[in-house]
Amino acid sequence: MAVRFLQVGFKPPICTVRIVRPDKKNALSFDLLRALHDTARHLMERTDLSVVLLTGTDEYFSAGMDLSDPALSTLADVSLSEQRRLLSYAPMACRAWEDLDQVTIAAIEGFCLGGGVSLTCSTDFRVMAESSYIQAPEIDYGMNMSWGTLPRLVHLVGPARTNQLIILAEKVAAREAHAWGFAQWVCEEGAALQKAMEIAEKVAAKPRAPVCMTKQTVNAVAKALDQTASHMDRDQFLLSVLNDESRERISSFLRKSNPGSEGD
Repeated sequence: MAVRFLQVGFKPPICTVRIVRPDKKNALSFDLLRALHDTARHLMERTDLSVVLLTGTDEYFSAGMDLSDPALSTLADVSLSEQRRLLSYAPMACRAWEDLDQVTIAAIEGFCLGGGVSLTCSTDFRVMAESSYIQAPEIDYGMNMSWGTLPRLVHLVGPARTNQLIILAEKVAAREAHAWGFAQWVCEEGAALQKAMEIAEKVAAKPRAPVCMTKQTVNAVAKALDQTASHMDRDQFLLSVLNDESRERISSFLRKSNPGSEGD
């Protein structure tokens, strides 16, 4: 299956989706987010699939939101309705992955930053390589953490750890992320996808319908109130990203860094 920025491989009952945007360290542009959304919607129709794996390269998962995406720089010049439409792509992509009937497993090597954290916490399980880490630097750029991420993180690591991750914006190494509850498995470097595949094969050996029903029920109970906490975070992001302080911080970052990454 050919999709821009994604390599999608089918070996039913398992599918592997790899983010491939090496020139931007897998930074999540609007086009890539649309591709992730559309791919998840396509996979939802595949009743021959029990498990979907999501991964990046052998060196990194994702540098997070693409701050150099031209679409982001045009936000100030379009109508409010168009601003809100553009900013819906990211939360829609995360929600599409969360809503998949199949069990989803993220395999993380290297860094997983900002929007990469948002995307991976939308999956059911996370495998992190020993040397990998997560980090959410949004507040340092004057932005709120959006995409429906905060309630998902609270479910995984609790309110205090969520505040620690988002407000302090410090790197959280794999072992610590495992102790917190973000990662369910830590493996040796370079083996995240292999470990995820081992777990996928165990899931795939089970009857698909009961697995699917269990996942749906657990999510329904655990996430019943998530929308009340995140339904406005797109608009909060819009307010923050168009603020003069945020613009200056983003501009400063782009001047210092390779365009398209949130830092590593």
